[in-house]
Amino acid sequence: MNYELSTIYPLTLYSVIFRTFLSVFLSGIVGFERGLKNRPAGLRTYMLVSLGACMIMMVNQYVTQAYGIGDPARLGAQVVSGIGFLGAGTIIVTKHNGIKGLTTAAGLWASACIGLAVGIGLYEVAVSGALMVFFILAVMQKVDVILTKKAKAAVVLIELKENVSLAGTLKDIYARGLTLDGIEPEYRSENGHVSFVAALQGQHGMAQQELLQVLRAINSISYVEILSI
Repeated sequence: MNYELSTIYPLTLYSVIFRTFLSVFLSGIVGFERGLKNRPAGLRTYMLVSLGACMIMMVNQYVTQAYGIGDPARLGAQVVSGIGFLGAGTIIVTKHNGIKGLTTAAGLWASACIGLAVGIGLYEVAVSGALMVFFILAVMQKVDVILTKKAKAAVVLIELKENVSLAGTLKDIYARGLTLDGIEPEYRSENGHVSFVAALQGQHGMAQQELLQVLRAINSISYVEILSI
């Protein structure tokens, strides 16, 4: 069955009501999953983002149909680029310079896209997109955790104890069979300890968790955290 759409669905009172409720419902599915995990942006935030995008798209369509001028996608384009400021607010940097909240920010951006699709009347796109976003956030996270545990390399933040030299710590790392693929310049953290970021890889198929255990066993290291893969 071929799906063709030659014209935009007309904007009526009933379609306005349906679109607003559908945008809130679909984004609520995504926001509910984020809320269960106590993320910075939860159920209401996702609903508001999608509803606002939907309203913008309907206003744009109304102007185009009522006055016969303008581009029906112009305001929608501004939503896609402008939603970044809200997503940036969900991204936080931990005290050890770890970055969290990227998935939530991406989810907010996707929620805005769902609202835009509903607002212009592309219901099939909105429904399938919302279901896929929910699948990625809820199901693929488990796959991501499994892959992370099996990963053989990691970018880690290492914080040293007081009065410990970086050269001595690197020597201990090499002595335990770890390979150093790269290192960022050292700096002093809030507590005054020397810290640095290093790309490390273990030998003989060592997984990330095993790599962490090896690093934590080094006396000169006070803290270690995986930043990315």
